[in-house]
Amino acid sequence: MAKLRVEMKIGKVVMELPDTKTIRLMWPEDYEMDFLTGQFITLYWPHKQKYKRAYSLSSCALDRGHFEVTVKRDGKMGTSIVDWAEEGDTMWVIEPTGKFLPVYEPPGKHLICIAGGSGVTPFRAYVREATRRKLETDITILYSARTTEDIIFNEEFRELEKENPRFKFRVTCTRLDEDDPWDGRRGRIDAAWVQEQIGDLADTVFYSCGPNPLIKFSEELVLEGLGVDKKQMIVEKWG
Repeated sequence: MAKLRVEMKIGKVVMELPDTKTIRLMWPEDYEMDFLTGQFITLYWPHKQKYKRAYSLSSCALDRGHFEVTVKRDGKMGTSIVDWAEEGDTMWVIEPTGKFLPVYEPPGKHLICIAGGSGVTPFRAYVREATRRKLETDITILYSARTTEDIIFNEEFRELEKENPRFKFRVTCTRLDEDDPWDGRRGRIDAAWVQEQIGDLADTVFYSCGPNPLIKFSEELVLEGLGVDKKQMIVEKWG
């Protein structure tokens, strides 16, 4: 079955970082779409219809009337969106699909989300839904950033931590100067750090989203390094 294509206007633009932009794509009048938190949409410009790119939704299924994606300046599409996309522009949207879905049930689940760079975007959606629904689901994001200036959604995640006692946003920085005042963790994500977050392993589900090298690293770390069953890890490869 052919997927639905819908023309949407950009209603809001937010520069999250100098190289990262969130765009809000407004649903047209009388449009209604049922979709799931964690899915992705595919975008293309009206004048470049052969060139399409899929992006994870950074908004959740409870955010009605629009889709949001958060795009890093990368490749032709990412560069065009970050450098040129403005409020009022029109893009074509292929309806949400995908199986990178949060396992919220039964209550007591713990989602450990491993991310670097823009791979954190679907986890913003996970936390938004869990917080608004007041779910009994623990979510821990382990996020690797080069410096403190490269943390996407930092302010929003800190506010969500205050609102949702079951959510933790843990950051490690990999390229800070030795004299930087950052008092948080430094270095790459490793098995020991992940192990520290685990309570009951049987109720834990691991997630990783991003380019192939990150997925490979995450799978080696969790499946091989920690000996976790493959059924307890869900990944989304961006190619």
